[in-house]
Amino acid sequence: MKTSQLDLRELLAFKPHGGTMSFLGQRAYLTDMVSHGMLRKELLKTIGEEATRTIITRSGFIRGWLLAEQIKRKMPEVWSEARQGKLGPMICSMFGFGEVLTSQRTDGLSDAPLVETYFIGSYEADQELRLNGQSTDVACWEQVGFASGYVSNVQQRTVYFIEPECQAKGDCHCRLVGNYIDQWDDEVLPLLQYYNGINNDNIKAEVQDILKIEEYFPRDSNINLSAKNNFSHSSYPISNSHPMQKLIEMAINVAKVPTSILVTGESGVGKEKLVDFIHRYSDINNKPLLAINCGALTESLLDSELFGHVKGAFTGAENNKMGLIESANGGTLFLDEVGELSPSMQTKLLRVIQEKQIRRVGDNNIKDVDVRIISATNKDLEAAVEAGDFRQDLYYRLNVIELKIPPLRNRGEDILPLARCFLSDFNEKLGRKITGFNYKTADLLLNYDWPGNIRQLANTIERAVVLSPGPQIMPEDLPEEFHQNITKPSINNGIKPLNTIEKDYIVSVLETLNNNKALTAKKLGMSLATLYRKLKEYDELQNFD
Repeated sequence: MKTSQLDLRELLAFKPHGGTMSFLGQRAYLTDMVSHGMLRKELLKTIGEEATRTIITRSGFIRGWLLAEQIKRKMPEVWSEARQGKLGPMICSMFGFGEVLTSQRTDGLSDAPLVETYFIGSYEADQELRLNGQSTDVACWEQVGFASGYVSNVQQRTVYFIEPECQAKGDCHCRLVGNYIDQWDDEVLPLLQYYNGINNDNIKAEVQDILKIEEYFPRDSNINLSAKNNFSHSSYPISNSHPMQKLIEMAINVAKVPTSILVTGESGVGKEKLVDFIHRYSDINNKPLLAINCGALTESLLDSELFGHVKGAFTGAENNKMGLIESANGGTLFLDEVGELSPSMQTKLLRVIQEKQIRRVGDNNIKDVDVRIISATNKDLEAAVEAGDFRQDLYYRLNVIELKIPPLRNRGEDILPLARCFLSDFNEKLGRKITGFNYKTADLLLNYDWPGNIRQLANTIERAVVLSPGPQIMPEDLPEEFHQNITKPSINNGIKPLNTIEKDYIVSVLETLNNNKALTAKKLGMSLATLYRKLKEYDELQNFD
């Protein structure tokens, strides 16, 4: 999973009727902004501003540091991106601190600070304005501490943030600037007193015992937050990925003209949905869109279905029947699996396209038709032409514009949005209340090759919704083949030694199977003693106790 694919629905979990909730497996609880503001106000009255600001800043530091540690342990696949500064601002937004406008990471080059981030809508600034009016000083004490603790853990070196600008005192945004403690100028030192000496080293020592205890949440309490998804099957195609964005842009352009379109792609990629999308964006969307599967009918039946027939044309033809081509007049005819057409049907279809005329079976009269033809196939029609199985002239008539849908394995950014879409639909259809995917389940979905494409994804989600005791879809709710495809080998970051690949794979399997060592050893085909020995060699045993 990449940072850009993270979603609050996979990270925040709770029971619909209350009791327990967690963020990335860490127990959490809900509080509202006004109550938080009143607590802060009472602290100010009781112990004064300096002590209150120190407590809030230090508690924010601990909170940010612990979250970074949780990400490092639970989601090692995004840790490298976290170290590049790509994750922190997003996490702050997920926590509700405010909306990130920009965040710049310089690593202290020249005289620039390590990190500079701009927020709007900071909850601390907002509550200060609501409860006390415009302030003479900055107000985002917890957010400053949170950023400091988080980045200190990521950098493994103490980083302190300050807030030069704040909306609470009338600035247009809240600006947080972070730097290594030893690189701050003396003029900033008075602002650093509120950390009261808390740093990366002593916080690590203070929480060492706590971190040895892995919080366990029972299955029935580990549920993701998931509001009603805005997507539905009818809103496909989802196009978060670059290949699909290009395809949809092209589809919108050709939808407005009556040109013939050939939609290609592997089985299950969603060709019919794309055709429906094109028709809805066309200028003839008020006219019918009729579809037929050319490979599902015999030649004689297909002839009658497409062209219609008159009474008495053949045995059983008791009445006149209008064919699909005539019925779709003025609209769109979708020929699915067009590569299955027989030679004689290919000839008849070519005449329809060229002459814009049809003749019903058994009829001598010719009727004029004006219909847009969109066809689809998962066959290589060009190869079929070369083999003499498909008419070349018909191929060129159908393939004026080709829209090739990429397979799902090449559209990683679309997998989770599609999965959420299907989950929402199947919840409604099956009367279930499963509200999301565990983040490990999401990882399995992202790492699978999807040979059956979107059709397989829909079936997988339906199966999980049916079989899962809920309320969250867990890794064990997926079919066995998903657990045999836990990681994909990659050389994007260079070639790794075999022992490193072995270590990464074993640790990944162990995390996926919820630290169940016996099951992990069984899945990997090794003894439990061998697994313990390897974990000890990797110095990973303490992380899975």
